[in-house]
Amino acid sequence: MIWQRPGWSSPSICPISDHKLRRSFGGSEINNHIQWLIEHGITAEHIGELIAGLCDRLIADGFPIWRGSISMPSIHPMYGGVSANFVRGGATTIENAEYGSAAVLNFEKTPIYFLLGRGETSGRWNIAKGEGVDDYPQLAEFAHGGGTDHLVSLLEFPKEAALRGVSLSLTSDRPGGFSDDQLAIVAKLFPALGLACYRIAASKTAADILAVYTGAKTSARILAGEIQRGKGGSINAAILLADLRNFTALTEVYQPGEIAGFLDEHFELIGRHVEENSGEILKFMGDSVLAIFPTDAEDQQKACMAALASARNILEANKVLNGQRRNDGGPDIGVDVVLHLGEVFYGNIGARGRLDFTVIGSAVNEASRLEKLCGTLEQDLLMSESFATTCAVACEYLGSFELRGVSKRADVFKLVDAVS
Repeated sequence: MIWQRPGWSSPSICPISDHKLRRSFGGSEINNHIQWLIEHGITAEHIGELIAGLCDRLIADGFPIWRGSISMPSIHPMYGGVSANFVRGGATTIENAEYGSAAVLNFEKTPIYFLLGRGETSGRWNIAKGEGVDDYPQLAEFAHGGGTDHLVSLLEFPKEAALRGVSLSLTSDRPGGFSDDQLAIVAKLFPALGLACYRIAASKTAADILAVYTGAKTSARILAGEIQRGKGGSINAAILLADLRNFTALTEVYQPGEIAGFLDEHFELIGRHVEENSGEILKFMGDSVLAIFPTDAEDQQKACMAALASARNILEANKVLNGQRRNDGGPDIGVDVVLHLGEVFYGNIGARGRLDFTVIGSAVNEASRLEKLCGTLEQDLLMSESFATTCAVACEYLGSFELRGVSKRADVFKLVDAVS
């Protein structure tokens, strides 16, 4: 769901005004619901817990709720919005709407979009009488299933906030739908619900975005408080360095937008195969990718085999991608992969107010220098001695080589059945 104000013509709609309670629901009952929302806004991990709990509580108070949902925009590179959907007697489901999905493309055909276009914060559709059924596929579906009344409330967050707001939708299947008293109660509860949703969404957004930019494992350490410069420690890790071959020459032929597209395609397949083998990408460096597979001293072979599986899959997938692009008249872009095993410092490096959580150390430098040998040796997969002697596969010795900036010569190996 994208919170933008569109223009829209007005279909039949029964707007919700500031309802007054004609009879006392009981201030203590309302306060109890607000207290529950505040408490769960602090402890809940997802908005699904809020909509399920609130609907159950209101149903227990006699509200004729058949369906309920909370929807919010997402700040995420893959998802435009998220919704938590409650159905009485069923399971509460969570839907992350991917960009380009039907949920995002059809957002203009929703009551929420209509209210945003009019600048209104609430609306009510008597779907038993057909209101909105011809305009909104969702209401037509609800009417077909026995729905009678549909309520939507919107709460906008501060305009400078990237999280723009939250919507609450409630649908009744009782003849006559919701009473005015029930609408007034919902109006009193909605600000507390919105505040709870904002807290959950803000926390989740921070975690999601940090994971997108630093990786899931690294982001977890940062959120746990490991944020001081120099804070970190030495770890053993299998290192995977992947570099796109002759990529610089392509920048002289293709436009920047096309270059970015090529990078995204190759980085996507590299990232996918690293992550599916429990590795973590630490850096995208121009046309290169640095990833690690952490290990302890007793289980180094497992990490090496995971890194090797990633490398093999990357090379195979890269062949497939190049074949597809070749059919469209695009360039072949090779990838060289180096595998190394060693000790690195994993932690915060940088200026006081601008840090990078990464790995440094001689093992990282050696991996970078080894990559330069791929072209010289005409190999797309090279391994250091420490890696080759630890992994449980047949390797072929290629020789001893000087590495720029490294005092000790490096013994270099290739996989016997290497992809080339």
